[in-house]
Amino acid sequence: MSSPAAVLWDMDGTLIDTEPLWGTATYELGELLGRPLTPEVRAKTIGGSFPNTLNVVAEWAGYELRDGDLERYRTWMFDRMRELFATGIELNPGIGGVLESLARRGTPMFVCTNTERVLADPCIDAIGRDLFAGTITGDEVAHAKPAPDMYLEAARRVGAAPGECLVVEDSWHGMSAAAAAKCAVLGLADDVPAGVLKFAPDNFVGSGASDVDDWFSAARQA
Repeated sequence: MSSPAAVLWDMDGTLIDTEPLWGTATYELGELLGRPLTPEVRAKTIGGSFPNTLNVVAEWAGYELRDGDLERYRTWMFDRMRELFATGIELNPGIGGVLESLARRGTPMFVCTNTERVLADPCIDAIGRDLFAGTITGDEVAHAKPAPDMYLEAARRVGAAPGECLVVEDSWHGMSAAAAAKCAVLGLADDVPAGVLKFAPDNFVGSGASDVDDWFSAARQA
């Protein structure tokens, strides 16, 4: 049984339970642009960058984006998310123990999130910045998820081939990005792309580094 050279973690929804908060703000954005979102439309924004979210919501609302709208609505969204984050950020069940076990063993870990740096940093601090070898945010790569750039860059920084890295993701955008990078991928979702191992988040509870090795071996066969 082999160990991953690094474990690369998505953040929102994977490490921390922030997706409901993003959902609140995204539904409010739909109202702001003139048409309430359906759950199906909201689902198209999960794990994506803010430009993707704005494009999805604007298209649904029949709103033609104008010059300056991206920055204006980004400012609105980020201000709203700061308000929501202030209500509290919590690790998902079992995540803390897995992170600490991997850190004790010396396995390098990265946070790879489409969330932009200004909003990602408070979340990373809440998780425990010292646990990670580094962090990459959506505004620090040429192309955010579902492009593979973020995971390719994380693998490069740890000095490992992408196939030697284990990625943990919960969104279609993120799983697709990791699969395109040729990483081994655990997918915390009901539906996963080809090459991704479907994985139940409950498995994190009570688990540690040796369990991660088992999951890595299984994910490489997906």
